[in-house]
Amino acid sequence: MVGFRVSRRSLRLDVEPNAPKLGSSAQTPLGRPPSAAADSAERGHIRVDVLPVFLPDQSDPVEGEYVFGYRVRISNNSDRIVQVLSRRWTIIDAHGRSRQVEGEGVVGRQPILGPTQFFQYESFCPIKTTWGTMEGSYTVRSRETSVTGESASSILDTQWPETLEVKVARFYLVVPNESGVEVGKSDGRE
Repeated sequence: MVGFRVSRRSLRLDVEPNAPKLGSSAQTPLGRPPSAAADSAERGHIRVDVLPVFLPDQSDPVEGEYVFGYRVRISNNSDRIVQVLSRRWTIIDAHGRSRQVEGEGVVGRQPILGPTQFFQYESFCPIKTTWGTMEGSYTVRSRETSVTGESASSILDTQWPETLEVKVARFYLVVPNESGVEVGKSDGRE
């Protein structure tokens, strides 16, 4: 079981021992959604794992608002230093309505990750239907690890020769059947 605690300012995710593992992957075409499952993608030895979960306590089915939390783990599996510069999400609800979310960094930060390090954060997404999808990308820059005489504070002042897009595969935001919310019903407030 996965539990989220959300306010509009903060989000906390507690994963219990029997929760789905980050890194499993399943993709199906748009249509009837599969159950929400963790997904992952890797590019240039940068791995992104996502675990979405429905947040019933933050949702209001009568008003047509369904809130989903998600945990993202960005892992640097390369031998280089990388920095997450920005993110871009495409969010699509069950009616095909799409919106873009773009911004610098993640949760107000532009983390720098050395080899074998990771950065993990939680966020949330409201949509107007009982299921939808998210997919997107992170822009990261990378450089060689150690320059003689370099200090931690001088890392940002040195040259970063490579910038790349790390794609995040489509993952599903799904109200589970056991939530008590009538999946597939619409209140007509389009």
